[in-house]
Amino acid sequence: MRYAEKEKRKLVNRLSRVRGQIEAMQAALENDASCTALLQQAVACRGAVDGFIGTVIEHHVRQHVAGAGSTEAGRATAAEELIKVVHAYLT
Repeated sequence: MRYAEKEKRKLVNRLSRVRGQIEAMQAALENDASCTALLQQAVACRGAVDGFIGTVIEHHVRQHVAGAGSTEAGRATAAEELIKVVHAYLT
């Protein structure tokens, strides 16, 4: 299922912020920033990526696992896909 335009725009904006954070981190490294400054930027970037992942997981659950139009087999497949991705992310 496709994303609603408003939801897609939010995700694209979030990814644009992540790109900006990564570019800032690279510039800081090239300018010999302190380890602490680099780590703070990395943590902020990770938080933004985690927010993106959370939003995509929520969409997947709402549309494919709990979606009213999904068949039982479709929901089971969607749940298994999600389990694999979450497991890979956490391990």
